[in-house]
Amino acid sequence: MNIDFHTHVKLAKRVDFDLSFFYEMVLNAKDAGLTAFAMTEHFNTKHFYDLYGQLDRQFDYKGHYFDVDGFKVFTGMEIDVKEVGHILFIGHRADLLDIRHHLEHHTKKDAFISFPTLLDMGESYDLLMIGAHPLRKSTPLHHHDPALLERLHAFDLNGKDMFEFGVGKMQLEVRAFADQIGLPVVCGSDSHHPIQMGVVENMLQRDCETAGELRDVIVKKQYKRKISPILQTKVNAAKIVKRKMKDQYMALQQ
Repeated sequence: MNIDFHTHVKLAKRVDFDLSFFYEMVLNAKDAGLTAFAMTEHFNTKHFYDLYGQLDRQFDYKGHYFDVDGFKVFTGMEIDVKEVGHILFIGHRADLLDIRHHLEHHTKKDAFISFPTLLDMGESYDLLMIGAHPLRKSTPLHHHDPALLERLHAFDLNGKDMFEFGVGKMQLEVRAFADQIGLPVVCGSDSHHPIQMGVVENMLQRDCETAGELRDVIVKKQYKRKISPILQTKVNAAKIVKRKMKDQYMALQQ
């Protein structure tokens, strides 16, 4: 199974979910050789519950994923913590919606949940917990207590960060940081546009149906990371198109 662990199926937080845009994400992922991705939409995105409602009405839900014509879209979300940083939760949709309910009063920047409290919450569910882009300047994780970071299951080698700081440099730095904490590293494209799909993938040695199975493969390091040789080109193209589409959308809303 070839999977991307960090994707977004909306162009931006402030835009509405669009099913045709979602289909484009899946089709581009398929064309790039992926067989699955984790849909880790921001927990405080506009109309979070509507996104899940539309997908529920359109697709069968099996294990911990939506079955989109044989392509697996695992359910997840990206959560901000008070001390700065983003954490990816991947798991069953019912668990994620329950967690989202508990986070209802923590969606604003001045009210984000604390990292220890979020970890306590996550550990009460069957989740895969990944520290997103741990060395990103705006939302790093390296300042957190290592004892807290050790409770995560992996760190995210992020497509956007590799575009900005260089593929080789980012790989070395994230792997060195992960080794210090004692965690594995998985790839996430951080795509917000179909063009970016396929810039990274994780080639798992076996097929998975649940977050627990994904977690087991990662912990046992039964996978290989793959980075596209045209990552820079694809991320840059996605960035340009996304900016234009976002500007057009916001103009229509005014």
